[in-house]
Amino acid sequence: MSSSPVAASRIARLILQDFRTYASLDLSVTRPLVALVGENGAGKTNVLEAVSLFMPGRGLRRAELAEMARDEGPGSFAVSVTLDAPYGEHRLGTGIEHQNEGSRASREGSRASRVCRIDGMPASSPTAFAEYLRIVWLTPDLDALFRGPAGDRRRFLDRLVLAVDAEHGTRVNALERALRSRNRVLEDNPDDRLWLDALEREVAELAIAVAAARRETVERLAALVLETREEESPFPFATMSLEGEIDALVATLPAVDAEDRYRAILRDNRPRDRAAGRTLVGPQASDLLVRHGPKDISANTASTGEQKALLIGLVLAHARLVASMSGIAPFVLLDEVAAHLDPRRRAGLYDALESLGGQVWMTGADPGLFAELEGRADILQVSPGVIEPITRA
Repeated sequence: MSSSPVAASRIARLILQDFRTYASLDLSVTRPLVALVGENGAGKTNVLEAVSLFMPGRGLRRAELAEMARDEGPGSFAVSVTLDAPYGEHRLGTGIEHQNEGSRASREGSRASRVCRIDGMPASSPTAFAEYLRIVWLTPDLDALFRGPAGDRRRFLDRLVLAVDAEHGTRVNALERALRSRNRVLEDNPDDRLWLDALEREVAELAIAVAAARRETVERLAALVLETREEESPFPFATMSLEGEIDALVATLPAVDAEDRYRAILRDNRPRDRAAGRTLVGPQASDLLVRHGPKDISANTASTGEQKALLIGLVLAHARLVASMSGIAPFVLLDEVAAHLDPRRRAGLYDALESLGGQVWMTGADPGLFAELEGRADILQVSPGVIEPITRA
């Protein structure tokens, strides 16, 4: 882990243009804690989504970029933030530009092109933003994470990895493309051994790299959780492990040997994979197993409240891991997290968030959820297209 000092930045200014429900927004904030209050549908989550675009990937809603453009707008949108950091001020911007302008109907079929800028200069991709900020988040759709399918936990884990390794998403996407290519060849040209050998070499290299990155993050996070656990914490500690044939290979073999073994598995499984229409063994079949540490029970058998507390504890620990490994205190985005917490856990959450050192953006429908933060946070009222301060002590 990084031993360098942790840099704590904050977004001092957020500007939105034709993004979701916002025709134009110019928002300034001053404090490390920011609470957005408003009715459902007012546009609170849209603000968090805009901030989340400064991390590689598709943002916290996993939406297509074109969906983020305002319905009545030109089809393009822009999001920019002014970062106030210990090493100076920087402006980051991203958005989409369309080849065609005009009404939504006239834009049908036009291609959206994402642009990224740092201090006014073009950046190659959102990966470049990782030099300036890291982001972690928790949204209500993750409440069923431990009870849901393994694919949900893999996506959750990949986002954890992405926050400490900005290239991880590129590897995951390349692996998905390589697997699709192999599946097509198995379907259309199953006897083309040379083609399959070449594809499986690529799949194996990418698969071992993805699995190794996941394993390293899980091991580091699990170790940090155990090192920092507090028996009196309102958020119970979790234990974690990875389950899957590829994960067993990575855990027991050097990378080169694991690649060779996986290539052999792919070769031997060609008939079975062709019949299934997909590759059955690989990182795409792994699962993240989480247990409630104090009770030593599987997370999916814990109560709803216990699962929520476990998830919050994991996100808080992950934020500390990101800071330790990157030297950058991450931005934390929490969408409607406090609504279902009892007063003790809510107070514990706010104290834990303040101790992280990074800026935190939260949403909630009830202003009372943030009453104890008066004087400690920028508490802002959100209504369609408008954000105004409620109180600024």
